[in-house]
Amino acid sequence: MNSLAILAAGRKSRIGAMIGLLAMITLSLSGCLYPEDEKQNVPPKEAVRNVQAAIDQYFDEQGLLPIVTSSQDVPVYEKYKIDYKKLQAKGYLSYIPSAAFENGGNYYFIIIDEETDPTVKLMDIATFQKLIDVQSWVKQYSDSRGSLPKKDEMYPGFYTIDYEGMGKKAPDIRSVFSGVGLHAILDDKGNIYVDYGIDLMQYIQKNGESATNGIDDLRELLVKSSDFVPVKAPVYKLVGGEPVAVLP
Repeated sequence: MNSLAILAAGRKSRIGAMIGLLAMITLSLSGCLYPEDEKQNVPPKEAVRNVQAAIDQYFDEQGLLPIVTSSQDVPVYEKYKIDYKKLQAKGYLSYIPSAAFENGGNYYFIIIDEETDPTVKLMDIATFQKLIDVQSWVKQYSDSRGSLPKKDEMYPGFYTIDYEGMGKKAPDIRSVFSGVGLHAILDDKGNIYVDYGIDLMQYIQKNGESATNGIDDLRELLVKSSDFVPVKAPVYKLVGGEPVAVLP
């Protein structure tokens, strides 16, 4: 090999080494420059695990739960929202998940079983807001007409809603458990709920009626089998092998 060829080969080798080194530096820097972006894009399921770990450690070391204070009449699956300021102030969590409402996300991260086994779950804000809207429509109708916009009885004391009579369109409520369309129902006091009967029936058909043994409130089946809670759901009992909403 002549001297020019040797020089060219050496130069090519050095360039290759430099490219490899630059690639390694780039990969290393990417981990330093963008950790917050990566954290903010954590999927809800992984975010639940991360927040659960922070909650567990906080509770073990502080003896308390980092929750936002709420009144006694708040429903169980809406009651204990997580207080991220408490977690961040003591270094248990460095960032608020992007899935959390407090960071522009679609869910409230809440704690259930607070006294026995504090567990992090997700409450779907879209469903919650739609039910708030329907509740407002029903109140306006009731205040102006002196009656409730109820139609067919779905369960004892629960009815479908007369949206046409209110001059409204039924909201598109999608189950976080199955993706199927759900309906809002109301009771004789004008309280609005989401009917999760179809989700519960699917669960029972899949797992067998024995899966309900020892379960007093069937909503627990949905909660224990997913990361979500049933928003604005009535209590359900098993009656004749089927889930039936019952009045409080």
